[in-house]
Amino acid sequence: MLVRVIAAATLLVVIALFAAPAAATVVSDWNAAALAEVRANKVGPPIVARALAIAHTCMFDAWAAYDAQAVGTVLGDALRRPADEGTDANKAQAISFAAYRCLLNLFPAGATRLASVMLSLGYDPTDGSTDLAMPTGIGNVAAAAVIEVRKNDGANQYGALNSGAAYSDYTGYVPQNPPMQFCTPLIVCAPPIVLDPDHWQPLVGPTGVTQVYIGPHWELVRPFALTSANQFDHLKLTPPPDIFKNPGHYRANVQDILKASRELDLERKLIVEYWADGPASELPPGHWGIFAQFISQRDGHTIDQDVKMFFAMHNASFDAGIVAWHFKRLYDSVRPITAVRFLMQGQTVVAWGGPGRPTERIPGEKWMPYNPGTNLTPAFPGYISGHATFSNASAEVLKSFTGSDEFGFSTVVPAGFGRVELDIPPVPTTMSFGTFTEAADQASLSRLYGGIHFVDDMTVGNILGRLIGQQAWDKAQTYFSGGASSPSR
Repeated sequence: MLVRVIAAATLLVVIALFAAPAAATVVSDWNAAALAEVRANKVGPPIVARALAIAHTCMFDAWAAYDAQAVGTVLGDALRRPADEGTDANKAQAISFAAYRCLLNLFPAGATRLASVMLSLGYDPTDGSTDLAMPTGIGNVAAAAVIEVRKNDGANQYGALNSGAAYSDYTGYVPQNPPMQFCTPLIVCAPPIVLDPDHWQPLVGPTGVTQVYIGPHWELVRPFALTSANQFDHLKLTPPPDIFKNPGHYRANVQDILKASRELDLERKLIVEYWADGPASELPPGHWGIFAQFISQRDGHTIDQDVKMFFAMHNASFDAGIVAWHFKRLYDSVRPITAVRFLMQGQTVVAWGGPGRPTERIPGEKWMPYNPGTNLTPAFPGYISGHATFSNASAEVLKSFTGSDEFGFSTVVPAGFGRVELDIPPVPTTMSFGTFTEAADQASLSRLYGGIHFVDDMTVGNILGRLIGQQAWDKAQTYFSGGASSPSR
């Protein structure tokens, strides 16, 4: 992990290094288009992971028609074309139509943007041909098959399971605590009302909007490689949250959070800001899409390499979301903001004092996380950490695909990037990750630094993420080699 301030001369060198990267493949281009839709549509993390997995599955299935061995996840080898048609031009065209159709289905509000991407690549977005002798038809048919298979996968994409909004809950979840009114150390506010200190509590945001649990039904979504959302439940790796064990564990977890709050410095604040991935961002699954784009350019990938890498990584992230949200629903575990305010109510604590304030003595019932966005804590329970699970699953696939943990990623964070405190960082600052493991570890740690997660939320998420990533990689290879026993339905 390295966060360092760089001098102006060094900054110019870094910019020069990244000013003229290798040309992106069409797969990487469509990943960037998908992330643009994620930012614009502001859906929750597991929904983003599913969308990216579906988009890249559509691309993979279209591409597989032009590969000698690979089989599609839905139609198998039914779309296979003669070897002499397997040109990059045909692959790019089929991939583009598949990506466009799938992303249009997932993000209909992005129709104009997505059509612009097609036009920029020289394709007619209105061409709905299903002629399998042509790349356009291959792309359209592959996409239609994936869309149909995913129509009733439990995500409730169309709201049909409860006649409600897209992706809305159909399981009847009700929080065990009333909403916590908005409060910071800087304002006058009423004491918190906590009926059950072990369980999640929705928050009222600064504009008066009350959180609604994002994806309480998500454990019911059909995965990519998992046998089930609960396949890891029997392992000793997945004990109940520490805060469930006894009052001593509860207090220890709260003290860990307060210690992290006291120790917030410029470096840790920047780590929190960089990894926050909140609303209007690409969210944790998409953050690793950006990293995969870097690997594509770093290693000069072909279309064939990119279609496999993005397909495997985003499907691993998809499965990671299903497992993480299973545990979130299973334990409905408390977030630090509720635990700290409940346990330390009426006491004075030494912690970060709020935006623009130093570490100081504040009322325990007013403690707040360092978290960018409109809410002080995400709209779902804590255990296990989505950041940890998504990041480690994605890192595991990238390690397997490249054959190494070596990453070598650097990015310059501009001065004033911060959303909690606008002077974070005070000068342009480079964040660098030598390995994928280092990046995944920092993503996890950022949630402790920010007061968003307890330690065991992250450690269990790290372990499960790696297991999920390896399982997804193994499954993906069966499609690469043509050894998949049956299409994914």
